[in-house]
Amino acid sequence: MNIIVSNEIESVCPQFAGAAVEARVVNTPRSEGLWAEIDALCETYKQQFDTTTIKQLPGVEATRRVYRACGKDPSRYRPSSEALIRRVVQGKDLYQIDTLVDLINLASMKFGYSIGGFDADKFEGDTLTLGVGRKDEPYEGIGRGILNIEGMPVYRDSRGGVGTPTSDNERTKIELSTTHLFVIVNGYDGNRETVNANALYIKDLLERFAEGKDIQIIEF
Repeated sequence: MNIIVSNEIESVCPQFAGAAVEARVVNTPRSEGLWAEIDALCETYKQQFDTTTIKQLPGVEATRRVYRACGKDPSRYRPSSEALIRRVVQGKDLYQIDTLVDLINLASMKFGYSIGGFDADKFEGDTLTLGVGRKDEPYEGIGRGILNIEGMPVYRDSRGGVGTPTSDNERTKIELSTTHLFVIVNGYDGNRETVNANALYIKDLLERFAEGKDIQIIEF
């Protein structure tokens, strides 16, 4: 899969650093070992952060800044990493979906980046382009229905939008039957070292909890 960062994004975030992880995997309804790590991180974050200080995490702060630059209110359409950590520090339980989705949520919380997770066999074409959502552009967010993505960073395949920092699209979502995974780490803070560390962490989680094989990391 080729990934292109459009001039629209480069103009508001010239320092953008991204990484993609592609792998063959086995999904399961739940991994107890994975959830032990999720629960441990949640307990740590409850002690370290509140709903105000999580906005100061570099990955969260940078994504919010890009939202504003593109014309989107990040407090109304929260980036997924912020929404996850915010839920934790408010004392709410995280949603348990399946091993692959739960694993991506853990990686997002640990590094503060919004991460897109996709069933790669559902993509149309061989290229993803990161651009900015347009007025009335059709987009169905996972569990959110029709989502207004105008002014929001969005990855598109040849058919249309597949992922934003707020919500990925129903069309390419991960399911229990998913065996070909594609994950994108979005570093709007431009920290290539941390983005790559996040990608390597995802690789490790896939190997330990999802029988990950043929794993490739792509920097862009």
